Amino acid sequence: MNIESWKQAWESNNIGFHKSKPHPQLVKHFNELKLVRGNRIFLPLCGKTLDIGWLLAQDMRVVGAEVSQIAVSQLFQELGLEPSIAEDSHGSWYSAENIDIFVGDIFALTSDSIGGVDAIYDRAAMVALPKDQRKLYSKLLIEISHSAPQLIITFDYDENLKTGPPFSINGAEVNHHYNASYDCQLLDSFTLPGGLKGSEVATENIWLLKKVTA
Repeated sequence: MNIESWKQAWESNNIGFHKSKPHPQLVKHFNELKLVRGNRIFLPLCGKTLDIGWLLAQDMRVVGAEVSQIAVSQLFQELGLEPSIAEDSHGSWYSAENIDIFVGDIFALTSDSIGGVDAIYDRAAMVALPKDQRKLYSKLLIEISHSAPQLIITFDYDENLKTGPPFSINGAEVNHHYNASYDCQLLDSFTLPGGLKGSEVATENIWLLKKVTA
């Protein structure tokens, strides 16, 4: 992950990846995570996504990680919350009632620093990372969450036409990274109107990962 390029995107307001409403696939499939009121859900590389406000409205607690201080400041402003800010050796924590956002390199997080996590919602994190970082990323999520269930959104398209981000991640790769710890279930799959990143055909896939039990 090129941290400086993502920071620059926020500084220049080049944030076409930011959506103006909660993701419909989160709304549709959220109950598959089997969470209850007060559970804590982790959003990696969260930006200022409106998914956070939606999750808070479902009585979830949210913890996120984001490289851009601009994005996090705007997130709290748009939520109407005044955060407390605490610094540590790796970055900053912005916190308010039921929400904690880490500003810094996600790879600096540990299970102790992030605290308890009941689920992970990965809307735009794995697909933002180049292939050589996705193995480290998936290993990190497993470790810091103790294999908490995940809802993941990925894209599958021909990267010979144009590469990401968002990068193309097919089902074989999802299973390669996660099937030692999770049962990987494809919940939904549909063709994106107009394609993605110059590809005429692109598919959005929604995955549910549940911890493998003996």
